[in-house]
Order: sequence, then structure tokens, then C-alpha cells
Amino acid sequence: MCGIHAVLCANKAAADAHQISPDLKSRLCNRGPDYYSQVERRCAPCSTGHYDDDCWTLRFTSTVLALRGDHITRQPLVDGGESVLCWNGEAWRIGGRLVEGNDGEAIVARLVKASACPPQSIEDSILDVFRSIEGPFAFVYYHAPSQKVFFARDRLGRRSLMLSDDEQAGTLVISSISEACDTSWKEVEPDGIYVLSLDDHHGILSEQIPRVPVRRKWLVDGQADFVSRSSLFPFSSVLLSVSSIGPFNKTLPPPGSSPVLTAQSPSVAMLKEQLVDSLRLRILNVPQPPLEGHSPVSNTRVAVLFSGGLDCTVLARLAHEVLDPDQGIDLINVAFENPRVVSQLKKEAKGQPISDYYEACPDRITGRRSFDELQKVCLRRTFRFLAVNVPYEETVSHRQQVISLIYPHNTEMDLSIAYALFFAARGQGFVTESSNSEVASQPYTTPARVLLSGLGADELFGGYSRHPTAFINNGYAGLVDELLVDVSRLGKRNLGRDDRAMSHWSKEVRFPFLDERLVGWAMQAPAWDKCDFENGDEMTGVEAGKRVLRLLALELGMAGVAKEKKRAIQFGARTAKMESGRVKGTTLIA
Repeated sequence: MCGIHAVLCANKAAADAHQISPDLKSRLCNRGPDYYSQVERRCAPCSTGHYDDDCWTLRFTSTVLALRGDHITRQPLVDGGESVLCWNGEAWRIGGRLVEGNDGEAIVARLVKASACPPQSIEDSILDVFRSIEGPFAFVYYHAPSQKVFFARDRLGRRSLMLSDDEQAGTLVISSISEACDTSWKEVEPDGIYVLSLDDHHGILSEQIPRVPVRRKWLVDGQADFVSRSSLFPFSSVLLSVSSIGPFNKTLPPPGSSPVLTAQSPSVAMLKEQLVDSLRLRILNVPQPPLEGHSPVSNTRVAVLFSGGLDCTVLARLAHEVLDPDQGIDLINVAFENPRVVSQLKKEAKGQPISDYYEACPDRITGRRSFDELQKVCLRRTFRFLAVNVPYEETVSHRQQVISLIYPHNTEMDLSIAYALFFAARGQGFVTESSNSEVASQPYTTPARVLLSGLGADELFGGYSRHPTAFINNGYAGLVDELLVDVSRLGKRNLGRDDRAMSHWSKEVRFPFLDERLVGWAMQAPAWDKCDFENGDEMTGVEAGKRVLRLLALELGMAGVAKEKKRAIQFGARTAKMESGRVKGTTLIA
């Protein structure tokens, strides 16, 4: 995880007036505490080659959270000439090949080669470098010879990138986080790579000629996507290039003849294989975190955002199979003091004392239950259950900070979800290595810089209540349409908001279910191989929603986890409707 910030100033006066504020610098450094640097470039018109006060001045800032390679790679990255890359992400593969060492350095090396192409094909060659990257990322790249700025978020929008065009000041700002909560800030859409040619706008403010970046598609006509290059499933009824990842299987079974999805079905074994491959990329070779403030004997590098639900517990279980046996895994479980719920509990208790509001939270109950199940099936692994308890007063004291981080998202639902992620990522609470309630918990802050999230499983495998509704109303045709809608808008999820809320604590959240290859496989699988709504629970012992994942949990020895119900984080952690039960999630933050 890194913080990136680029300000493009149309002239010297605008550059002199625009400086990074101490508050913004602090927030960028929170995202990347290991290194901070700036690089400045000036851009003379190609027609004259001379610098003057009307030349573009470009200032690039990067902060680094070092999680790749055996050293801290300094950013912004430069290519030995005048070109500059601000990189925030993880390139697991480039051009289909695994990346060894630092990914930012590998990308710069490929960009140098792209710059050596004939002038008329340089832009396409640069675009192809970024198109070939698999993994979560956001970037700003200035190619000095052509005086073009490229910027983008990955196809699924897993990293934050924002844009502000101040016409009056003559500045265009691209940043991981906004400088202020004002309407000029917009999130960059993950729908392509944006290109701005500065040579077209020398000394010209945007009210005279609009500075509108050109969007280049992730896939050019005739180009194969990640998964259609080697299709796993032969079928004819497809919609190509969903989320620029791959084809979606719209095949319907013959009436009344869809096969029963069981633990022996090939899709269950294939899902495990896909998840293990995704986890290997995300949790192996994570550097030892700084030990300042942590036990010198701690060997925990990875933590799981852990509600005890199906998705996150399967990730924890499979992480056990992937990681070295001596590495611990922290399970971060967050619970809030919700005054409205506390008042109701007191009323129901009729004067009797309530021992612990936090332990009564739904996610705390399921979390401890699933923790117990993990310990029984992973006997040689140290799992630590980290109970993060957030008093109401502490929630209120951080309200404005969280609001500023998630902007421009500004509804009550945005805030309630962000609260849970913000405090979970801080990773500070009380820990136990035993599910025995008589063993006392100890104060603890996780040293892990890498957090795993189960987000994406519901969209891929039919985990929302609307999926059975669609099946009831219109059979597999309705279900397929609903699943297609979900995967088509994966890139429009609120992952930028979540990234900003969690990375504030110098943590990087990784989404194993949103690996491009796993997403592509899930889209190519027929609906009945994911969520078998035509056959009842009695056939397999688990419900139809996300049945393929539930059957995998059974195969992994976790019968209780396989039956856990879907619950939204804001209700499981009790961050929703803290003051009034009448507040709607769509209500704008006051």
C-alpha cells in the first residue's frame, strides 16, 4: 500500500500556490510510513522546447508501505530520464508471468521498453503494459517524451484514486485521498486508463479548452481478456468481457434436469484450487513487520477481518494450509457499543446487570464460535482472536476523521460500514489464543500489515437475499441475470471508500475472492455449479446460496461455518443506526 499524489499545474503561478498541506502529508504518510519523497518536472511545449512561466509544472508525491521485495523501493519511481511513476498496488502477474521482487521496479522496466517503440505506437505500448497487469492497483504515470499523463484504477477498483480539477486555480490533482471534503473531488472510475496530453494545453486554463482526459479501454477490439485465452468451460451462451475480466456463462439447464451440487462436484475442488492459488500470491513472502511496540517473538504477518462468517473463515482455514506453520494468524473481530441497542438490552434485562455489550454483538458471537471450530481443525496453528471493542464515545470522537477519509461517499450506510472497517484495521483490542472463555484476554495490537477480506464471495456465488428471490420469480434465467448484474458492477463497488478507511492505519487489505483468475473462473461456471437453488437444503445439508463455498467449508471440516447465515457488517458489528432506528442508510450525513 502506498499514498500517491500528483498535482499538474498549468503554469508556474499555479504551482507556487499549490502545496501539500501538513494534514494531507500526514494522511499520505499514514498510508505509507516507510518512505516519503517528491519529484518535480517541468514540461515545455514541443513546438518551442523552451521553458517559461506558462509551462506545466508537475509535482509527484509518494509514500511507501514496503510489502514487496527485500528492500524499500523509493518512490516516485523514475526511469533514468524524466518519466515518473507513482505506483500504489500489487502486480501479481505482468503479461501472465509471476512477478519476482518489487513489482514497481518491474513495471518501470517494461515502461522503458515501451518507450523505445516507434513514436506512433508508444502510447499503445504503454497502455499494453498496464493492461497486462493482474492485481489491485492505482497509478499516475508521466511519460516525459510524449508529455502525456496516464492514470487509472484496476478493473475492479480495489485501490482508491481521486481527481480534482480546479479551473480557477489552473490545477489538476490526482490523489489516493482527497485534500478536502468539497464537490470538486470525484473518484476515478475503474473503467479504463485515462490519458491527458499536456502538450495540447500549454499555458491554457481549462475554462478556455477543457482538460478532459481521454479514456482508453481495458480491452481493445480483438484482444483476449484474462480468462478467455484458455476457457475452462465449453459453452456458447456468453457475454464477453464482463468487468474487462472475462466471459460470463449464461447457459440455462434443460428444464428440471440441473445436476445436484454436492461435495463431490468438480466445482468444489476447483474453487479450493483457485482460492489457494489466490492466497499464495497474497500471503506468502510478506516481509516481517516492524517490531516496534510488538512482542519480539511475534511472527504474525497476516490478519483476517473476521466476523466468523462463511467467507472470512474459509479464508482463515485455507491460509492455515498455505502459510509456514510457525506464523500466527490474527482474527480481527470488531464490536461496537450502540446506545440504541444497549438501551433495548437494558429494557429487556428488567434491571438485571448486563455483563458485556460487546459479547452480545452478533459478529462477536459467530466470531468466537468459528474461532473454536478453526482451532479444532487446525491443531498446529496459532490463531489469535483479537476482540476490538469500540465504546460509543470513541466512535463519536473519530466521526469527522472517518467522514473525511471516505468522502465523497457520504451516506449513513457509508459511515456505518466505514466505522467497522476503520477500527478493525487499527487492530487494537484484547487477544486470546484459546476459545476457552475462562482464559483471560490480554491487551494487544496486531503487528500484521496485510489484512484479508472475504468481500466478493456474495457477488460471485449468489450470497445475497435477492438471488433466491430472482430464482423464485423467474427460475435460472432470473438468477443468471441477477448474478450477471452483480459481477458487472464489481468495479463500481465501494472499494475505494474501504481502501481509504483501512489504509489510514498503514495496513493493506487484500481480497482473495477478487483475484482476476478466480473471478474469471466463477463467471465461466454455470449458475448451478455455484448456487444450486433448484435443490433443497436436505440434498446437501447446506443452503443453496453460495452452496459451492459452503460445501468447501464442509470438506475443510467446518460443519458449523458451512451453515452460517449472511449478515451485513454494519448489523453484525452494530454500527448501524446508533442514535435512531428510524435513520435510513441512504440518508446523507448531517
